[in-house]
Amino acid sequence: MSARITVPSVQGRKVRRGDVPLVMVTAYDAPGARMADAAGIDMILVGDSVAMVVLGYEDTLQVTVADMAHHTAAVARATPASLIVADMPWMSYHVSVADTVTNAASLIRAGAQAVKLEGGRKRLPMIEALVDAEIPVMGHIGLTPQSVNAMGGFKVQGRKHEAALGLVDDAKALAHAGCFAIVVEGVPDEVGRMITEAIDIPTVGIGAGAGCDGQVLVFHDVLGIEERVLPKFVRRYADLGTEGVRALGAYADDVRTGRFPSVAESYSLEARTAESLGLYGTPISPV
Repeated sequence: MSARITVPSVQGRKVRRGDVPLVMVTAYDAPGARMADAAGIDMILVGDSVAMVVLGYEDTLQVTVADMAHHTAAVARATPASLIVADMPWMSYHVSVADTVTNAASLIRAGAQAVKLEGGRKRLPMIEALVDAEIPVMGHIGLTPQSVNAMGGFKVQGRKHEAALGLVDDAKALAHAGCFAIVVEGVPDEVGRMITEAIDIPTVGIGAGAGCDGQVLVFHDVLGIEERVLPKFVRRYADLGTEGVRALGAYADDVRTGRFPSVAESYSLEARTAESLGLYGTPISPV
């Protein structure tokens, strides 16, 4: 990928207008960003899912703004052409509008070009303040992982009539407030389509069916880097976890049997220097 992806270029993408669906990957470091960029990925989301995928927590609630800035900076240092979007972590936009803008600014300074926050209408004051501060905002509705305790777990949303209409209403409100795109997570396919048709900004689905304007999956899930129970909506395109274990096992075996390192993987002294050090017998005096 050569031309830099920008917020305006994403904001106008709608499949119903004949545009190609958007592709987003959630990644957390420079190597992942370089791979995503080389693959032509449109957007890299530095997600708060780093808490679970990389840091070993049970949910996304443990990461801070400082954690997110750290990982955002790592992705940005890879200088991808992909648009970099950083998640605002739990409690970074819940207390006040002033806190929201300050915390978002930290992520922009770290290298993000936009931020993402979760929730519907109740987030409008925060979204409007960010947009007023010229910080691009991606919304996130449906299954919102930061609300895991309030929802009673990671559960599909919008299954009932009123709940589905409520999500459509939330999407319209977020679009009107100035979001340039909205992640729609964990809703029935039909609801994902309803939301997508109801707004003029793109939707990026994750477990929201095929009717969205784009899709997002986690880097580690796409590549099969680790063994864990995956949600229904994940498709693996490689099995790097199995291959990685095999490679590490082969390395360990080579070390234990003396096959690594070989001469080709070692540095050597010049013969005269080795002789002067007594490595071939009696040391000689330096000239």
